[in-house]
Amino acid sequence: MSDKIKFEQEYLLKTSPKVLNNMLMTPSGLSEWFADDVNIKGDIYTFIWDGSEEQARLLTKRPNELIKFRWLEDEEEGRNTYIELKFKVDGMTKEIVLWVTGFAYEDEMEEIQDLWENAIGDLKRVLGA
Repeated sequence: MSDKIKFEQEYLLKTSPKVLNNMLMTPSGLSEWFADDVNIKGDIYTFIWDGSEEQARLLTKRPNELIKFRWLEDEEEGRNTYIELKFKVDGMTKEIVLWVTGFAYEDEMEEIQDLWENAIGDLKRVLGA
């Protein structure tokens, strides 16, 4: 199978860094928009969707800046891939810019990007933004 390709998507959010930080960095926040449920044991996050589970290792967590994971399946395959959610307050508009970086196979790229669009749409609804 071919290698995964990196993608980046950018979103503007109208919320506070403190609220967004909670939504990205905590299991309860992530379960409000990203997955049905999220459990953490050590550095392993278990994401649950419709009864199925995916596990990821926490690579980096910097409050008020970014969180970065690697799916265990990719780790076992030796792929240097990750999901990164990084945010920063725009100095001029005071809006928060959220960058989503991830990897997908070429034939799944559109589907994965659509999934992220929907997830960020859910995040915006939860934030009331």
